[in-house]
Amino acid sequence: MPIDGVVVDGNSSINTSALTGESLPKEIKSGEEILSGSINLTGLLKIKTTKEFGDSTVAKILDLVENASSRKSKSEHFISKFAAIYTPVVCYLALALALLPPLVKIFIIGQSGEWGVWLYRALTFLVISCPCALVVSIPLSFFAGLGGASKEGILIKGSNYLEALSNAGSVVFDKTGTLTKGVFQVNEIHHNKLDKDKIIEYAAHAEMASLHPVSKSLKAAYGKDIDSERVTDIKELSGNGVTAKVDGKRIAVGNEKLMNLLGLESIKCHSLGTVIHMAVDGGYAGHILISDIVKPSASASVAALRNTNIDKIVMLTGDGKEIAESVADSIGIKETYAELLPQGKVEKVEELLKSMPSKAKLVFVGDGINDAPVLSRADIGIAMGGIGSDAAIEAADVVLLDDDPLKIAKAIKISKKCLNIVYQNIFFSIGIKVLCLILGALGIASMWAAIFADVGVMILAVLNAIRAMFVSDL
Repeated sequence: MPIDGVVVDGNSSINTSALTGESLPKEIKSGEEILSGSINLTGLLKIKTTKEFGDSTVAKILDLVENASSRKSKSEHFISKFAAIYTPVVCYLALALALLPPLVKIFIIGQSGEWGVWLYRALTFLVISCPCALVVSIPLSFFAGLGGASKEGILIKGSNYLEALSNAGSVVFDKTGTLTKGVFQVNEIHHNKLDKDKIIEYAAHAEMASLHPVSKSLKAAYGKDIDSERVTDIKELSGNGVTAKVDGKRIAVGNEKLMNLLGLESIKCHSLGTVIHMAVDGGYAGHILISDIVKPSASASVAALRNTNIDKIVMLTGDGKEIAESVADSIGIKETYAELLPQGKVEKVEELLKSMPSKAKLVFVGDGINDAPVLSRADIGIAMGGIGSDAAIEAADVVLLDDDPLKIAKAIKISKKCLNIVYQNIFFSIGIKVLCLILGALGIASMWAAIFADVGVMILAVLNAIRAMFVSDL
């Protein structure tokens, strides 16, 4: 659907996952509003447009991405600021060391200036002061950290984002495709009168001609080739389901409305998900529960984040409230906001950002087009690289190649290890240099000590920086 509008004629199932993240198709009929970015799955729809393209939902998402990214805070680079002040200061100090003491001795004390001695000390001072240990080891520490993360399937788009991850204070998750697989799968078969395998076999054959996602999941659960010669008299009842004859038996597969049309009393399912009722030869045969599957590592990823001292973990989703809360409870997330459009997700993230401590960073994890604006607005956006949309990957600062949410905690651990190494190199390099500068100015440190303070310290700092590459044990 390129433009927002209202359905004036027709019934259909539409896929709104790009907007809401909800994997279950939505049934739509005449008189209901339809948003741009939705995908028509089954029926023919006649739509009266209600907005120009510039005011449509898709256009607003693009605008949110552009504006949100312009408001993102940037990490300041300590070394560039430090070098801008440090370099001219030590050059002037070396010049002063070469000129002032001899002049003082000649004109005030009346002794020989000993120009050679003070020139040697000034040169020693300059060699010691060379900031190459900082200039080389600090970027190398970040490069090593980025390289170590990439070996683990975590692509971080810059050292500033690696640095920001170390200050992560809260993590906000999208649901569909992030914590769940984003695909329908048959979970259970309840109240069945026939063998479960037979129920799936009849349902898959009856749905053989349908392209509906629910039909695809039934055929996937069957797992065998469909024998079309066994199926006759297929009728699709839009918005209700399908009837057909399979091996001469009258099969009906659909929702509760279809059972009511057939005069059958269906049994309600108390589990959350899409319920497919089934009748065989005019009798109720049970129902099939289809739902999105939580990723195996989802619970472990939440626990791992809590172990990294991140207590505020939130889930934002366009799914219904009951399903969202059920998924959140199953994996240990206590704070959930459901039924959100992209604008709603951005607004909720804005609220969370205002409530956070000044230095803490907010991490958002998502995968869909609808997540692109909030990925840009968050301090650090993490996208699923395998199933994630191009828009989400482009807007994100970090990409997980294997879609495993457990890698989020590892990325934070990598960043903290890298920052610890950076600070070690900064304090070690500056501490040694300050000590040697004082000794050099007093004439105690020789040129050999100066070379150690320059090249030796740099080698030690570089060796320490390389440790950031080894992250497999984190």
